Amino acid sequence: MHTTLQQLRLFEAVARHGSFTRAAHEAHLSQPAVSIQVKRLEEQVGMGLFDSVGRALVLTPAGEELLAASRDILDRLEALDTALDDLRGDMAGPLRVAAVTTAKYFMPHLMGTFLRRHPKVRPVLSVINRANLLERLAVNQDDLFITGRVPGGLPVKAVPFLDNVIVAIAAPDHPLAARPGIPVSALAEYRVLKRELGSGTRSAVERAFEEAGLSVAPFMELGSDEAIKQAVQAGLGIAFLSAYCLGPELQTGRLVVLDVAGFPLTRKWYAVQRANRPLSRAAEAFLAFMRDEAVVQAAMLR
Repeated sequence: MHTTLQQLRLFEAVARHGSFTRAAHEAHLSQPAVSIQVKRLEEQVGMGLFDSVGRALVLTPAGEELLAASRDILDRLEALDTALDDLRGDMAGPLRVAAVTTAKYFMPHLMGTFLRRHPKVRPVLSVINRANLLERLAVNQDDLFITGRVPGGLPVKAVPFLDNVIVAIAAPDHPLAARPGIPVSALAEYRVLKRELGSGTRSAVERAFEEAGLSVAPFMELGSDEAIKQAVQAGLGIAFLSAYCLGPELQTGRLVVLDVAGFPLTRKWYAVQRANRPLSRAAEAFLAFMRDEAVVQAAMLR
């Protein structure tokens, strides 16, 4: 086989995404360009690499073998690149971080401060939902995974680095807005907006409800913190969000924090890595930076 590294990278991306279109988007190429490279790879292998099952792409046995080899090769090349940077004494090389959506309010700022100190590091920050983060964690796609809940079922190391403070919010003209000492049970009388199932914030709030013997069905489910904030401002109900995503709205009075018994909830943000995968020098440095300085850096955003 006379395979190019580009072909292996594109094939690995198609296999990981299960889609030529998403792989092309990741590689900043057209979908036909990616298809052509995979087709050439199939010609060299002499067998098909994918089967179409409905609208899904499924690896053939030959594809499974090639995927394992591709990842070995690409991982070894990345390790070589990092080792050469270390020999040169540079803090350099790739730094791949995946973060759940709520972390988008502070992770770019943390990464920006880190990169000003280490400008040769090549960062990739992927802000995704929890389901996608777990998929990427399962295949070791990133160095660090930022989440409010440590995933189960996989061998991982988790380092807490920042408090995740979850507060109850409402529009300033909501009946509960000026009420002190609101019992949790009173929330059942009002419309409650929630994030989608699987959201770490939603899970934390529902656990708090359960501990209070309360079950509150969502009046509406929304898929992002921004959508929740807009809905609350529109008077559709009350909600619970991380304080890190509320700075501008609280400062301008578009939202208010409710005085609910048992709130705010204080959880942790974790930097998670696969237990069997050593971190690169850049990732180790970024983890140490977050562990030692995240609290100070994030305080500037609130």
